[in-house]
Amino acid sequence: MSTLNENERKRYMRQLMLDEIGEAGQLKLKEGKVLVVGTGGLGSASLFYLAAAGVGHLGVVDSDSVDLSNLQRQILHNTDDLGKPKIESACEKLSRLNPEIIVEGFRERLGTQNTAGIVTGFDVVIDATDNFPSRFILNESCVRTGKPFIHGGIKGFFGQVMTIIPGRGPCYRCIFRNPPEAGAVNEPPGVLGSVAGTIGTIQAAEAIKILLDVGELLSGRLLTYDALGNTFREVQVKKDPNCSVCGDLELEVG
Repeated sequence: MSTLNENERKRYMRQLMLDEIGEAGQLKLKEGKVLVVGTGGLGSASLFYLAAAGVGHLGVVDSDSVDLSNLQRQILHNTDDLGKPKIESACEKLSRLNPEIIVEGFRERLGTQNTAGIVTGFDVVIDATDNFPSRFILNESCVRTGKPFIHGGIKGFFGQVMTIIPGRGPCYRCIFRNPPEAGAVNEPPGVLGSVAGTIGTIQAAEAIKILLDVGELLSGRLLTYDALGNTFREVQVKKDPNCSVCGDLELEVG
């Protein structure tokens, strides 16, 4: 069984003080594996806090390179990284932040052929993508492989987040039945950078709670955030028994 070294005890001292974590919980985080798909605004915030919290193995997926227009919200990258693959930039920053963890990069775009193979190696998956096709592919792969999946989305001054636990509640397709038709959505949308940070940190907190098995998850609850009014709103969501992805999974009770 793994143990915490002295550097880890000092690094995570403020977490070890929490009754919900302690040394046993910190060891769960150290042994945990979280996959974050996308190193943009959502992924930057999620990854920084997961690395800082001591999640022992982080998987990072991104096929793009750093562009100047990214830097308004994608805080994993800086001006010196322009033109560099985002995977390279992200892995460098996370490893410097916390050399005690493993950071594994996948410089590829997820599709129907490779997603399940990557997802299988992790305990939790965070959706930090910026397009609908990837979200639907991730949702289906996570449901089929039984992996918790934390969806996040942002647009303008607004954001949303929901956690999908296969067999225990609705999946992404239960709410959003089909991807928008080509041309129906203007992508990429404008966005306030700090909204990405707000939603991304909530996604990180959900992943940590799953690894620790503590607290109440956003399963069956779509949490929306309005930065203009500085308000949160929760929408109850039910599983669709006719859902083409999760409709054949039995709903656990209790």
